[in-house]
Parts: sequence; C-alpha cells; structure tokens
Amino acid sequence: MSPAALSRRSLLLGGVTAAGLMTARARAGTPAPLAQPSSVVTTPPRQWGPHAPAPYLPDPDILAIDPSFSNLVYGNANIRLAWRGGDWLEGPAWSTQGRFLLLSDTIRAQQYRYLWETGTVSVFRDYSYNSNGNTFDAEGRLISCEHGMRRVVRWEHDGSCSVLADRYQGAPLNSPNDVVVHPDGGIWFTDPGYGDTIVEGHPDAPGGRANRMGRERWAMDGEVVAQFAGHARQDDHVFRIDPHTGELRAVLTQQQLAGPNGLCFSPDGSILYVISSGAGPGQDGPGGDQRIHAYDLKDGDVRNGRVFADMMLDGHQLGPDGMRADIFGNLWCGAGGPLGLCGVVVYSPAGRMIGRLRLPRGVSNLTFGGPKRDTLFMCAADALFTLVVNTQGAGLS
Repeated sequence: MSPAALSRRSLLLGGVTAAGLMTARARAGTPAPLAQPSSVVTTPPRQWGPHAPAPYLPDPDILAIDPSFSNLVYGNANIRLAWRGGDWLEGPAWSTQGRFLLLSDTIRAQQYRYLWETGTVSVFRDYSYNSNGNTFDAEGRLISCEHGMRRVVRWEHDGSCSVLADRYQGAPLNSPNDVVVHPDGGIWFTDPGYGDTIVEGHPDAPGGRANRMGRERWAMDGEVVAQFAGHARQDDHVFRIDPHTGELRAVLTQQQLAGPNGLCFSPDGSILYVISSGAGPGQDGPGGDQRIHAYDLKDGDVRNGRVFADMMLDGHQLGPDGMRADIFGNLWCGAGGPLGLCGVVVYSPAGRMIGRLRLPRGVSNLTFGGPKRDTLFMCAADALFTLVVNTQGAGLS
C-alpha cells in the first residue's frame, strides 16, 4: 500500500496512526512520517457521554491558533456528545421550519431527525437509498444526494419526490455526495465515486476502480438498487442545476478537480469552496489532493481557481470532508487524521488556520443550526457532537 492509497475514510476514522503510517511507508521504501504530537488528547483523558463529568472551562479541546478565533467561540460552552447510535453519519442539515436537524446514515441507509427541544433522535426516513449530503432550499424543501439510486432528489411539501438529476450526457451519475443551494437558487452538488462500495450504495462493476479484481457481487438478486450497480460511470464532476430551467451542467471536471467532496459558498455567494478528497473506500489510485479549493463565481460559472487551504497541521496531512461558512466568511471544516489532530479546523477568509476543535475521531461533515443558527453540529462516525459558538452559520444549511 502506497501513502497515496490511504483512503479518506481511514483518515476520518482517526485510525491512521504514526506507527501504521511508518509501517506502510517502510514497506513502500519511503521516508517515515513526522512523529506524533507530544500531547494528543486532553490530560487526564476526557470522558464523553451524558453521565461523564463536565470538562473544565474554558474547554481544553477548543484550541485558538490565532487570537481572532477567541471571538468566534463562547468561553462558557463545552463540546458535548449529543448522540451515538448510527453507523456512519453524514449530511447534517438544519430545518428552520421544522426546528430539527436531519442526518444521513450512509451505511444503514436511513435518515434521522434530531429534535432541538428534547435532543432525542428518531428515524426520519426508514430507507434513504444510502443518502449522503442534504440541504434545505429557501422554501424549506429537503434536497438529498442518494448513493444507491445515483441521483439528487427534492422532497416536495405534499410528500412527493422530484428527481432533480440522475444522468449526465446519457450516462448515470456516480454517487452524488454533497449539495448546497446558492443564493440565486441554483443547486450545486459533487459527484465522486465514493458510493461505489458494498456498504454505502452499490458495489462497483467488475473491473471498476473499487472492484478491479471483479470478486464483489454487484448484481445481487432482489436488491432494490441492483439495477443501478455496475453501470458505466461518469468522471468526477461538480454540477450545477439551473433554478429556472432545471438544466444540469458540469462546472468542474475531474481533470480540473479530482475527488470533489464537500462544498459551500461564501456568505455573499461570490466564492465557491470545494474539498478535493483522497481515494474512497476500496478505491485504487491517489484520489484528490486533500486540499480546499476556491473559485470566484460569476453568472453560474467558476473562474480563478486556487488552493485556499492545504489542510496541513503539525506536519500531518489532514483528510477534509465537509465544511460550512459562518456569517463572517470563516470556514469550519471537518477533518480526519491522527488522534489529537482530527476534529474541526477553522480558516479565516484569507485561508489562515485560526482555530480547531479537538475530537476523539475525525469529523465527516458539519453544519450550523438551532433557532439562532449558533450551534455547530458535527458528525463523527457513529456520533453527533455539538458546540454553541459565538457566530452564526451562513446560507440555508
């Protein structure tokens, strides 16, 4: 296994330890990585859960790298474990009208609803076709990315389902991953191949990049999504759905940005941020560069692409996944990596890392919610963490 073959999922799990990396790279004949940070967890080790003793204030796992970060956090708030019970949580989206947080479980193929008033979690949709990213539009309608059905759908107020996108240039999509709504109403989503796995959607076809030896059974009898497995796949794209015509247009190709994953807009909608993630589970090849890229927007087109942040921390390459902007233009990004470095990193609008939240595992995706949109919800494997902050989320979700 080469260093490039380390997947985004293993990074997010926080399971890529220095020893593991050293072994892998030694076998590949490459230099050993930097040593682990001298202190990677709270001392004494922090306990999590409803019966755990309250940590000290200010929270020792809220780390300011730049003094400006202190203005974005609330000194009397702790990071707290709000719920555990999923398999792999993704796509948190806040419903302003319903006052609840929607979550996807990509492995169980369910969607959950976290109620603000009680903190209880229940099943929202019992079978979601391995949905991943979610968002709510300006009318309060839920938009979801479905790995299993290779499509982006919108749930109307009458309960019906509208398919917004499922094909491009005559071929099925890969596995739509993350989705956001621009202030002009345009719907933007990424379409990497991360759903072409047994657990998160549909095994890739024999010879495909996630099933190169062809041993995985990709056309199981009786499976609801069997008809979607093994089709010809697209290149990875970032797409835009026109709010007036419904036209699907590719705005970034795989050659322009490999492994597109999380995406969001600046508060005024003038900048698009896209995360380029590493190879997905089981995939061969290097994947993306694991950086955050920025693009200026004009009339629905992207230009002036550049690297916004390299996601390096203490000499380690973090694995970014999802992100959201606050009203001041700071980016809050979920990241995987070695224990003690994984969690959430925060960048200023200039691309400077100003702070981070240290969690016991990597964060796949996050969003702002609550009645004042000042609570940060963080999905980390099977757990949901929260933190009250001194800023608010920009955009719809």
